[in-house]
Amino acid sequence: MSRNIKLVLVDDEQLILEGIKMLLSAQKNISVDFMATGGAEILAHLETISKDDFPDIAMIDVQMQPMDGFELVEILKKNYHDLKIIILSSHYKSSVLGYMIKLGVSAFLPKNSDKKTFIEAIEMVAQNGMYFTKEDHEMLLSYMNTPSRKKSLFDNEETLSNREIDVVKLICQEKTNQEIADILFLSPRTVESHRQRILDKIGAKNTVGIVIYAVINSIHSVPIKL
Repeated sequence: MSRNIKLVLVDDEQLILEGIKMLLSAQKNISVDFMATGGAEILAHLETISKDDFPDIAMIDVQMQPMDGFELVEILKKNYHDLKIIILSSHYKSSVLGYMIKLGVSAFLPKNSDKKTFIEAIEMVAQNGMYFTKEDHEMLLSYMNTPSRKKSLFDNEETLSNREIDVVKLICQEKTNQEIADILFLSPRTVESHRQRILDKIGAKNTVGIVIYAVINSIHSVPIKL
């Protein structure tokens, strides 16, 4: 990718922060703009910066004190809807994937990942809004093949209409409301209503949730790192 990806790092271990920054230092298209050792620090920082300087991605450790990564993500998703989030963890746990999806996180990355995986994850999240490894995809398929687990990912899940499925497919193609309106011969306001209705029906929090719902239900497919 040629566009510069602005990244912020949050981890309560300074050595981890410095290590990730050094790992990415040679990447001309990725800049580490800020490092924080806790949730309160990054929240205070984000309140002070302009829209032009706002990061594209926050890479956040799960196991932090006193505010853990998931609590921080909930606050960030509530206050900064467009901020993409990559969760870091020392231990890859399959049970985290479902919770990650519900929070609208874009990727889950083990801390022992190699440099290539770190860079791929950051670039894929910046470009497509999410990043799945082969293991992630296998877990998604297991959700898809087990109706009770699939349904548990999304609260108050209802059947989508054919028109709503059309909108979902175009959302997955990263079309704007205006572009969707032009393709489906609708007004942008009607498209926005459809988008909100879709979120309400499936219980997703944001566009990432819509895309993951589409993947689970075979409405859309995304590139998978094998």
